[in-house]
Amino acid sequence: MHTKATWKGTGTCLLAFALAGPALMCATGRAPQANSPAPGGPVASAAPDATSQASSAKPAPVNGQKATTGQAPSTAKPQQTPQQPATPGQQPAGTQKPTFKVQVELVTTDVIVRDSKGQFVPDLRTDDFEVYEDGVKQDLISMVLNRGGRQTNIITPPTVAAEEGILVPTARAPVDSTGRIFIFFIDDLHLDFRNTARIRKLLEEMQKTLIHDGDLFAIQTTGPSSVAVDLTYDKARFASAIKRISGSELKPSEIINGPEGAEGPNEVRYRAHVAFSTVNDLLFTLEQVRNRRKALIYVSDGYDFNPFENARAGIDPTGANVFLKRDTGITRSGTSSDGSDSSVYDDPFANNAGKIFADADLVRELAYLTRTANRANVTMYTVDPRGLVGMPDLDENVNPTEWVDYLRKSQDSLRVLAEQTGGFAVINQNDYAKALQRIDAETSDYYMLGYYSKNPDPLRRWRNIEVKVVRPNTTVLARKGYQLKRPPKAGTPPPPASAR
Repeated sequence: MHTKATWKGTGTCLLAFALAGPALMCATGRAPQANSPAPGGPVASAAPDATSQASSAKPAPVNGQKATTGQAPSTAKPQQTPQQPATPGQQPAGTQKPTFKVQVELVTTDVIVRDSKGQFVPDLRTDDFEVYEDGVKQDLISMVLNRGGRQTNIITPPTVAAEEGILVPTARAPVDSTGRIFIFFIDDLHLDFRNTARIRKLLEEMQKTLIHDGDLFAIQTTGPSSVAVDLTYDKARFASAIKRISGSELKPSEIINGPEGAEGPNEVRYRAHVAFSTVNDLLFTLEQVRNRRKALIYVSDGYDFNPFENARAGIDPTGANVFLKRDTGITRSGTSSDGSDSSVYDDPFANNAGKIFADADLVRELAYLTRTANRANVTMYTVDPRGLVGMPDLDENVNPTEWVDYLRKSQDSLRVLAEQTGGFAVINQNDYAKALQRIDAETSDYYMLGYYSKNPDPLRRWRNIEVKVVRPNTTVLARKGYQLKRPPKAGTPPPPASAR
């Protein structure tokens, strides 16, 4: 409580009033009128008018002297010695030590174990598995056996206690996680229109072989087919979507004669980026789903960022040398005898930087997709609907050597997507029945292993995973690793609740 005083007249007041209570006097000899009790003392009566009591006023004690006879002693508490500031290095009293919290997420991975005859091994226990992350053995926290759509929880992860101060919502009913999730990605921007009937027949076989009761599926295209079916159980939507699928791939002649930039054919890069960005969005959505088998069926003819390089440069399909062509018809001015532009021959090093690194750019983008799929625990199965491919069509004037290179690169891109995510590529075959049955078996019979990583370093974003089985004569199929998300930048707002 603070004392409030009203002064009459002028003068400088001694600060001792805060300690001596009503015994305080101004330099002029006038006493204040106290409207509230002094600190620690009784309520004081109102002081008389200083002008009428000037003759009988007695000097007030100064500097801590005792009051004279007839004056009440002060009841104020003695002045305390001010607290000395804390010395450097000495922790002030009442200051708590900072608390650092570390959030650890459960890492799950699908594991398929087969014997020497290629049959699934369903009787393994936790002691039969050894999981290593970056060479360090991990402790299994959860293990779930999925056999023909039925789940058997061998061990489950412990329940994580809620942090203090967090309101825990009411528990929801458990979600059925016995079914699988299939995403059918049909890259019609990289499917030949002349193979439309073949593609539709392939999709019908996929529907009959892969989709069972309790399985969720979605369909997404990239081009003019304009098909986007969200996750559903309704098989009728699959049948209606098949009727709308048609290929719209660029022909070799369109690639050779099309516009070209510093990085090669502009349309080729654009279409590939549309496909990759669409797959990346699908994988981000699947990352939010836990404890279910997730597979992405990737239907495409593959990718090549620098196809038919010699044909685009003007070399004859027969393999004629460009320098022979220069000597037989191209002038130094940059125009040939028929008046066409030949600047490509005058400056063979112009705008070639992007083309030289085209293969490296393709590898980099494919690696990004595989890392995203591994983080979401999604297995990719790539399917080339061209089947067993031979030579190009007769109406396409393409060098056979360049055609073989184009075919090899496009199929290699499909192999990378599948093999780096724990799946396999279906290429160079016309009978898809066995391949689809294998996909159905791998997504139906598997183990789901979970552990908390022992690696505390958040800067080591890529983590290698190796799963071993102590039982002899067995083969293990599992993803090779996963990648941590990049930490958000400072000042970046959190994502909306719908995107978490």
